[in-house]
Amino acid sequence: MATTADIIARHDKHMVINLARWPVAIVRGQGVKLFDAEGKEYLDLFAGFGAGILGHCHPDLARAVCEQAHQLWHVGNLMHTEPQTHAAEAIARLGFGGKSFFCHTGADANEAAIKLTRLYGKAHPGKGGPIPGTSLKGRYKVISATRSFHGRGMATMAATGQPAVREGFEPLPAGYLNVEYNSLDAIKAALDEQTVAVIVEPIQGEGGICVPDDHYLPSLRKLCDEHDLLLIFDEVWTGCGRTGKYFGHQHWPVTPDIMTLGKGVGGGLALGVMCATERVADLYNVKKNGGVVKHATTLGGNCLATAAAAMIFHVLERDKLPEHAAKLGLHAINRLRTFATSHSVVKDVRGKGLFIGIELDPTAPGCWFKDGSEVVTRCREKGLMVNVSQKTVIRLAPPLIIAQDELDRGLTIFEEVLTKG
Repeated sequence: MATTADIIARHDKHMVINLARWPVAIVRGQGVKLFDAEGKEYLDLFAGFGAGILGHCHPDLARAVCEQAHQLWHVGNLMHTEPQTHAAEAIARLGFGGKSFFCHTGADANEAAIKLTRLYGKAHPGKGGPIPGTSLKGRYKVISATRSFHGRGMATMAATGQPAVREGFEPLPAGYLNVEYNSLDAIKAALDEQTVAVIVEPIQGEGGICVPDDHYLPSLRKLCDEHDLLLIFDEVWTGCGRTGKYFGHQHWPVTPDIMTLGKGVGGGLALGVMCATERVADLYNVKKNGGVVKHATTLGGNCLATAAAAMIFHVLERDKLPEHAAKLGLHAINRLRTFATSHSVVKDVRGKGLFIGIELDPTAPGCWFKDGSEVVTRCREKGLMVNVSQKTVIRLAPPLIIAQDELDRGLTIFEEVLTKG
């Protein structure tokens, strides 16, 4: 078997170096464990940016994909397939009854959602003035939040509230405005007659696991209703049971017009979902558009990925994994907050379910590190996979199948790293 050094050398020779990859080559995974080319074992509290929602090589998921691989992979979206139907049924039943469009990633799902808002703004123009680049009047502007992350495509990048993500790609598409997260007043101040939608993460992921006040999302729903705005919930991080609910917005009494999914919905396979209420989804309805296709994708919703998604939702329900995530998440947050009372290096602990952010203070007395990346490196050296966001927020997003003793073992390593390096 090739060594880590060999794999990295070949990778760097033939692949674009677009990411600062860790100096490790993983060759096998099982449950919540990973193994590198030299056989070293790691406890995975990272789960591939949260995508490994059922962990590595889950037997039910492996069986579903293998059985589907021996039956049908891909036929194109001019034909109906049962795996797509099963997955869409589960999302509707566990969600808000919406209609699903399958694509490749969370960014693709957000792109599909944003395109849908453009159609809505023309169908419901209100008092909107001339739309730049067209002879039409209507609404097209989308409000998003600072520190948000919605993708790296041109439209989703414009909606993303992180300057570093957008730097170098100007000029960006017009019609996007980033305002303070968790501030209804900021959104009110940004509204004008050409605003058509608001896109927001129920809990910000790349922004540092930012949990809004309980009034924020319900008040935002009311504001959108008052101004005939579409409310989009980007659930790429928070979907599929991670926060202790099937979908993150379900922690609050509110329903979106559009919800987007990625990461966990494919369990590690490339899959994104845009799910919209029927009245909004119908703007893509080819039958009602005179046979004109308004949005489509070639490989989105292929049989392998949607068979995986259908099985993921089956396992989430059968094994009550959202409830398990809620219980373990509360345990972890309480433990970390207790640790913080005697260790000033921990500034804040926040999150819901198994989506937890630990904000660190590198200026605390006796602190040995300058930023969170050093903590991530030291944890990895000790056999623990975690991730950092916004330079100082350690992000925990383990597979939902993790047992409490496994989680506690990981927290012990993490606490030891914070105190001893």
